[in-house]
Amino acid sequence: MNSSNENGHRTARVVIIGGVSGCGKSTVGKALAEYLGWPFIEGDTFHSEANIAKMRRGEALDDNDRRPWLDSLHNEIIHYLDCGISAVLACSALKASYRKILRGGEVNVNYVFLSCSRESLHRRLTTRQGHFLGAELLDSQLATFEPANDILLIDSEQAVETLVESIADWLAYSGSECDET
Repeated sequence: MNSSNENGHRTARVVIIGGVSGCGKSTVGKALAEYLGWPFIEGDTFHSEANIAKMRRGEALDDNDRRPWLDSLHNEIIHYLDCGISAVLACSALKASYRKILRGGEVNVNYVFLSCSRESLHRRLTTRQGHFLGAELLDSQLATFEPANDILLIDSEQAVETLVESIADWLAYSGSECDET
């Protein structure tokens, strides 16, 4: 029998892998989801065509551009939690206000932020293929990031397997193990 938290959800959990573009959110998020046996949600797929076009032109999104995207991601999080399914979501979530929208009133949403040097980020962004956000927006993303006490900050210049094990250990230690569905 599954227990419920104060929001009425079964003990499902959503772990958001955040950070600036190029830090490895999708790579680590997919690997973590596979390791835990949870679904993976790619936050970039929720951007509107207008937002993608704007970023392709090298223009940073503003809060008004991001709000519908964040609301869609919040709805996706609630869907998983309402279904009692734990999941991993890759999403930049750089500002505290963005994280507040994503989390809503949910206590079972955790944040893990990947960080690495600006030089590594720039190299990654200039060499990756097929993504709409390029290196020209790196500095605006770095300037936008607002650290917080409720996130696990981890150096993403480690091997993916090491990152996944560290995050899984943190989840277990923090008491956030939940039913795998």
